[in-house]
Amino acid sequence: MGESVIGEADFAKALIDIRNEIRTTQVRTMRQANKNLIMMYFRIGKIMFDNSLNDSHFIKDVSVNLKIEFPNLKGFSRRNLYNMYAFYIEYKDDKTVQQLVAQISWGHNLLLMSKIKDIELRKFYIEATIENGWSRKLLDWQIETSYHKRVGSSANNFDKVLSPNRSDLVNGLIKDPYVFDFLALKDRYLERELESNMVEKIRDVLIELGAGWSFVGNQYKLTIGDEDYYIDLLFYHLKLKCYVVVELKATKFEPEFAGKMNFYLSAIDDLVKGEDDNPSIGLILCKEKNRFTANYSLKDINKPIGVSSFGADAKKIKQVLSELPTETELNLHLKIKEENE
Repeated sequence: MGESVIGEADFAKALIDIRNEIRTTQVRTMRQANKNLIMMYFRIGKIMFDNSLNDSHFIKDVSVNLKIEFPNLKGFSRRNLYNMYAFYIEYKDDKTVQQLVAQISWGHNLLLMSKIKDIELRKFYIEATIENGWSRKLLDWQIETSYHKRVGSSANNFDKVLSPNRSDLVNGLIKDPYVFDFLALKDRYLERELESNMVEKIRDVLIELGAGWSFVGNQYKLTIGDEDYYIDLLFYHLKLKCYVVVELKATKFEPEFAGKMNFYLSAIDDLVKGEDDNPSIGLILCKEKNRFTANYSLKDINKPIGVSSFGADAKKIKQVLSELPTETELNLHLKIKEENE
């Protein structure tokens, strides 16, 4: 084996490029294989539907024959053939959803069919699965914790200080409440304990935050004048291309929290943000909050800030979400309140 004629740095770069190409091709191949499998199941479902072959005896005989003819091929049990029939009926009239379901696994599709009956809501979860790369287990968790009610529900001033497109994008990435049931917290705890637990479980925290979040550090030091300040948690969001300052509060939201966050965002934008970065965003995580108080606190602040609650009991959070007023009801309440003042 001869000695390489290129430099060590060039060799390392070339090797990285080759590895990336192999991995990219592997992912593409897996995605195409999955798409082919899903569409095959769809077409088999169509054959049974077109011939009204949905009776149990027929499906049992088909299953037996397929197992004999294709002994090493899994997925053709009687139950799964029923699933293919139902799968076709669900999506036969919607070309858009047909394209979406082909991008997630069969297991994901069966989970969604069994747990979500509303097609539009199911479409929302399919798109979220594709966007965030959720495993089947994580998708089940998001459904159980009513992800569709939590995303875009924070109290914030995004629509007032950001462009419409960016406001929608940011709002779609912030949840309320956040579910941190993986944190080992007592009934009463200090903010430093909360922060310490989140850093220790940062992988789980990033999963709950969603795709695109990158952890920069905790107790991030900012020196302003001759004084030092420390941000609880600092993240960078790859899709938003900006820093996200997270302040943790083990108490109910107080209006002064917004002023402190505004100060931190100004400092991060001046001292840390790069030329290619977008303006930073703030997220105040509180044990609980009054939405009206939070909205009024953010009303005249010109930095983008969201206020969300968090909890460590998924069942309790789901119950609370089911009792919350809708956004329309909240806006109507605010309008009536302002007219009466």
